[in-house]
Amino acid sequence: MLEILQYSFMQNAFLAAVLASVACGVVGSYVVIKRIVFISGGISHAAFGGVGLGYFLGLNPILAAVPFTVLSAVLIGIINKHMEVSEDTAIGILWSVGMALGIIFINLTPGYAPDLLSYLFGSILTVPLLDLYLMLILDVVILITVFLFQREFLSLSFDEEFSTAVGMPAEAIYLLLLSLVALSVVVLIKVVGVILIIALLTIPAAITRNYTNRLGRMMFYSVLLGTVLTFGGLFLSYIFNLASGATIVLFMALAFLLSSLFKRFSGPGAIINKQPGDGT
Repeated sequence: MLEILQYSFMQNAFLAAVLASVACGVVGSYVVIKRIVFISGGISHAAFGGVGLGYFLGLNPILAAVPFTVLSAVLIGIINKHMEVSEDTAIGILWSVGMALGIIFINLTPGYAPDLLSYLFGSILTVPLLDLYLMLILDVVILITVFLFQREFLSLSFDEEFSTAVGMPAEAIYLLLLSLVALSVVVLIKVVGVILIIALLTIPAAITRNYTNRLGRMMFYSVLLGTVLTFGGLFLSYIFNLASGATIVLFMALAFLLSSLFKRFSGPGAIINKQPGDGT
């Protein structure tokens, strides 16, 4: 396996896997605990509008996707909280609108977008150095924000009504959390694409939650597990000449299945530190 690291594109791919795992491990833990998986799916698909806008303006699609995706996340949060429309309806509408805008922007752009499919289904083997720097910057922003607001995020994730009752600006914190989901989506776009992002945001955290409810440990283990599973899927895609994003997702799904079976047949003794999250 080490011999494949002699290629620069594989080195970039493994670095991208690590950076993606940091985002999906940290923010994905909140997504699983807060049960906002469907909202995260809406944000991820809306991000395609930002990719299309980047092509239209002649900018790096990943860079253009940052403000567009954050704005979409905030809009989803506001509609969810204030408009008299069901959550799934609002998410479905914005989900579709984001994808449609991306297609329109790309159609209005002269010429051909050669790597369009890489943003839909991922292409971790073609991640350029500039995108790695952008992913690193976004990871740093995510980690700093989580560190500064860890208590607020923890309270919001486990009891939003109590958070509001004690005077915490719960809605603002909720929108900030959705913004972090948006940044994580941008980090993951080149790894698995907007169609498959939701798997990376949920599967590592869902697996680790089977063994601990301590949020800090859940994040740490999710980052490690996400890195290992992404490496494994990437290696399999290289060996068998398969689509990298899809192979990574299927490998993670297999790991989730095996983990669930292990938990079921091993009994309560396999659960480690199964206490409520304490933010450490």
